[in-house]
Amino acid sequence: MADHAFWLAEPGRGEIRPVDVPPPGPGEVLVRTRYSAVSRGTETLVFRGDVPESQHGIMRAPFQDGDFPAPVKYGYLNVGVVEDGPAELRGRTVFCLYPHQTRYVVPATAVTVVPDTVPAERAVLAGTVETAVNAAWDAAPLVGDRIAVVGAGMVGASVAAVLAGMPAARVQLVDVDPGRAALAAALGVEFATPDQARDGCDLVVHASASEAGLARSLDLLAPEGVLVELSWYGDRRVRVPLGEWFHSHRLTLRASQVGTVSPNQRGRRGYAERLAVAMDLLADDTFDALVTGECRFTELPDLLPRLNKIELSALCVRVSYDST
Repeated sequence: MADHAFWLAEPGRGEIRPVDVPPPGPGEVLVRTRYSAVSRGTETLVFRGDVPESQHGIMRAPFQDGDFPAPVKYGYLNVGVVEDGPAELRGRTVFCLYPHQTRYVVPATAVTVVPDTVPAERAVLAGTVETAVNAAWDAAPLVGDRIAVVGAGMVGASVAAVLAGMPAARVQLVDVDPGRAALAAALGVEFATPDQARDGCDLVVHASASEAGLARSLDLLAPEGVLVELSWYGDRRVRVPLGEWFHSHRLTLRASQVGTVSPNQRGRRGYAERLAVAMDLLADDTFDALVTGECRFTELPDLLPRLNKIELSALCVRVSYDST
């Protein structure tokens, strides 16, 4: 039977294409995909063809085929079963930073075994929760901190879920959509719209990818507070309001990006250890609240345009495969 992959044929149009999957060689595994997931913010940006030329190399997914803007095979949230490879991996459920494809061959070192405590359906969140772990390492919250996470998308919600475990911390999830209040409740944190959000925060994590969200995040900080910027804006220019209280309150604006391990942990933790932490966190069924949509693999060409137009109010859209 032929294997298939989802490709962005041109900006705004995707298609399912047949692919040849070779047998695995020494030190490689053949994986049959059970689930993948659409990382909505990044993948809709790629779908629109909005990756800045200066970032084409940095934005490459580990097993991407093709080049930006298109044609390109892109994605990095994949969970499958090892059909062939080293004996200790055969039959195991694994996570891999691989695009949307029915089967694939990668080095055995590129897959992470999903613990028995984590359902395969939830394990597709591993890459996003890993981003949240890195953001938490960058933010370095303290016991009892007053924290706001601005932007209740897939990444922001993951950050809120991770920070909710900080002892005695007050964590508030802020979003323009009042409907996200139910999500905040499921994650065990407070909710507020931007105009209702409580200020005086020691720490704010911004993940709305909007200029208004960035400005409101700065407003919410207490003197000497820290803003961790987690949004990815593509090629958009964003104005940052560095007047008013920025200097007199000695505020800090810090970038966070999952492509490198946080300097706060570098030298002690590597990529594998960071992903292992994310897997440990995913044993908690609280994270199921982040999966709000599902489609079949063959429906991806129709789904991405709808997500791009925000016709679907979805956080993580899980993709299931006919081979399961």
